[in-house]
Amino acid sequence: MPTPQYPQRGFTYLGLLILVALIGMTATATLQLGAVVARRDAEAELLAIGEEFRAAFLSYANATPAGQTRYPARLEELLKDTRFPRPVRHLRRIYVDPVSGKEEWGVVEAPGGNGIIGVYSLAEGRPIKTANFKSHDLDLVGKTSYRDWKFTLPADALAPAGPLAARQE
Repeated sequence: MPTPQYPQRGFTYLGLLILVALIGMTATATLQLGAVVARRDAEAELLAIGEEFRAAFLSYANATPAGQTRYPARLEELLKDTRFPRPVRHLRRIYVDPVSGKEEWGVVEAPGGNGIIGVYSLAEGRPIKTANFKSHDLDLVGKTSYRDWKFTLPADALAPAGPLAARQE
């Protein structure tokens, strides 16, 4: 029987199969990394939006005329505060929750139930970031759910001070 002229046939095919497998594994790893990066970006955006809400609640409370409640009854009141002759805007718009993708937020009721003092994401899931928060977000350290990330008025802004306190009680 004559010997084949090219005894090493098939090695190119095997090499091509290995190359396709490597490309597939690389693509999978890239997609997984992309998903993690997207979640980190969504978390960073959630923190920024939470800070916007926190500032809006503080602005609303600080602008409260004597004898009126310091907390909005609905989030829409942050968009157009009609307690004044000329409406005041404490927030430009109700943001879309970057984690859930919805314009719906959970609300944190004020002590006594006389308004809203904060918001939180309604998204299910465990956050990637659990430490290294800014000083005003230290209460988020160690939280295991996005629903536990509550963006509320600072504690010192919850209790009215001075003559306003006497009028509200």
